[in-house]
Amino acid sequence: MSTKSTSIDDTNDLPLRSAGAMLDANSSWRAHAAQNLALLSLSVMVLPFTTSLLLLSYAVNLLYTAWPLKLRASIRSPQTPIFPPKKILVTGVGMTKGLALARLFFAAGHEVIGADFEPSLIPTACGHMSKAIKSFYKLTKPGPEGGAKYTKSILDIVVMEDVDLWVSCSGVASAVEDGEAKELIELVTNCKAVQFDVATTKRLHEKHLFMEYTRSIGLPTPESHTITSRAAALQLLIEGGAKGTAKGKKDIGSTEYIMKYVGTDDAVRGDMTLLPLDTPAATKAHIGRLPISEDRPWILQQYIKGPEYCTHSLVVRGEVKAFVACPSAELLMHYSALPSESALSQSMLRFTQEYAAAGGESFTGHLSFDFLVDEAEAEAAARDPTKHVHLHPIECNPRAHTAVALLNDTPAMAEAYMTLLQPSTSVKRLGVDEKVMANGLAPQPIFPVTPTKQYNWVGHDLFEFIILPVFALLFSNTTNVSKVLDGILEFAEHLLFWHDGTFEIWDPLPAWWLYHVYWPTQFLLCLVYGKKWSRINVSTCKIFMC
Repeated sequence: MSTKSTSIDDTNDLPLRSAGAMLDANSSWRAHAAQNLALLSLSVMVLPFTTSLLLLSYAVNLLYTAWPLKLRASIRSPQTPIFPPKKILVTGVGMTKGLALARLFFAAGHEVIGADFEPSLIPTACGHMSKAIKSFYKLTKPGPEGGAKYTKSILDIVVMEDVDLWVSCSGVASAVEDGEAKELIELVTNCKAVQFDVATTKRLHEKHLFMEYTRSIGLPTPESHTITSRAAALQLLIEGGAKGTAKGKKDIGSTEYIMKYVGTDDAVRGDMTLLPLDTPAATKAHIGRLPISEDRPWILQQYIKGPEYCTHSLVVRGEVKAFVACPSAELLMHYSALPSESALSQSMLRFTQEYAAAGGESFTGHLSFDFLVDEAEAEAAARDPTKHVHLHPIECNPRAHTAVALLNDTPAMAEAYMTLLQPSTSVKRLGVDEKVMANGLAPQPIFPVTPTKQYNWVGHDLFEFIILPVFALLFSNTTNVSKVLDGILEFAEHLLFWHDGTFEIWDPLPAWWLYHVYWPTQFLLCLVYGKKWSRINVSTCKIFMC
């Protein structure tokens, strides 16, 4: 969800100004305050409808005599004497990905312990309210002094609850700290962790290290350069040191690049400016605004014109146990799985399998990649399901991806996680190449059942397809009636035929809590403390501060 604005005087600021440009740090505090007030008002306006839906869901459950328990019994994995139900800790249950996995483990008959960050007084995490979770714990956020308290808070839960398996679904802010927690927990307890260690997490999380490591194991990458000074960036872009154009002026067919911070910074994350710009002066001005230094390196990466895709996979001891691929975007809020047998999906699976195999026996965790595919290649792959697609990996997330929701209706997922609790067997690994895949020798992971539901978030769609276009029509003349009607039709289609990523009729309270407790609390805090934000991600509960 993002709010957008035009360059108008502060005296004319409107609550949701238009579909022109997002509110940013330069937008007035009044515009940001109006934005928060408008969203708080919207939550109140829809409260009667959502509460009616909540009560109706509970009524349906009562009429069907404890439907959730019957549903659980019908889809749970068969018990065996060796692997009875386990105690599973899922962190990050306030996000869709954590909640989805908690529900899967619950349906399989396991006892699920949930944990997430929450303020001391208000239980805001929507997963806190889920029927799938037996008990919930608040985690201590990593601070400037490090993640020792955070690590200890997870270890305390594992010891107190005698947890068998920790499934890490935490966010990007605690990526390295999760690696530290994994190492400590597996050192001092018998609990196993679905989480990469510190060294692996750093290597995959930081963009320049990811590119270097990917090349080192023989996998393709787009042209990339680690940049630690503005002078180095300008030399590559203007003087042509990175196959750029002469004197920074674009020519037809010239290579273009994108500058990306190697870590995570909300203030620059959405900057997709293609470089070099039309003139050297414009390029210098743009680079001059970026905070580049030895301590804050950036990556200059070749721009590939074509569609973007993302993946989610579960890797256990170097083997891909579950996999899904889907079309992606810079802020992905609509999930639709690619057919598992498609050329695109199979090419991304092969890449993931080779990556996992290179990691060896210690390589266990959630792994997701972002790929760009050349337009012509993508079109050819759509025509020929056997085609090998040349992928351009642009980013790796060594953690669970929201795309895991596409595996919601796949009970075998729980069994895939349980393989980590089985004794390790030393097996000689086959190289994962096209011949091996074609002969069916490489182990095939779990894919989403077909037909696979498409996922959205009603709150986001209401804002994107109806509220913003209507405001743009009424107050800024940046759209027309036809586009507003198109948005209403698309919203109706998603409402009728897609599935909300948080709502389940047998577990309805988390969705209600998300829209009427969590987000109103965030907007109210922004109002009270005068904070500015440009957009939010409903699925990950992340707010992008300016």
